[in-house]
Amino acid sequence: MEAEPHFASIVGCRLAEVSEQTSDAPTSAPADPDETEPQSVDPNEVEAAQRYLDDARSRLAETSAEVIVTNHVMGLYELAAIHLSSQPPDLHSASLAIDAVAALVDTLGERLGEEHQTLRDALANIQMVFVQITQTSA
Repeated sequence: MEAEPHFASIVGCRLAEVSEQTSDAPTSAPADPDETEPQSVDPNEVEAAQRYLDDARSRLAETSAEVIVTNHVMGLYELAAIHLSSQPPDLHSASLAIDAVAALVDTLGERLGEEHQTLRDALANIQMVFVQITQTSA
């Protein structure tokens, strides 16, 4: 049976992808991947990164899923608010973030725990602001 990839390798690969996709700097990668020179990696840095990831995984495992999901929902709420408050408002991005909040809050409902009503109120609030900004922008 083949071992599943370790969390650190998945996160490391994904972070590299995101970094490449969001970098404002022009890329100067060679056309042929075989032409890249191997970079030396400091084993101490690798060990420190592994300890950091292990510690993060441990802390995540000790935290209830309700708390983590609630934090993510509020992060999406903040993202929507940032896009709504930009000049001019980025209604497309705000709408995506608001829809993501709605999908989580409406689908998970009371499974979100004691913060469920707060999240529902936050959703109603950001939806109302979106409608107001949409109407004044038109």
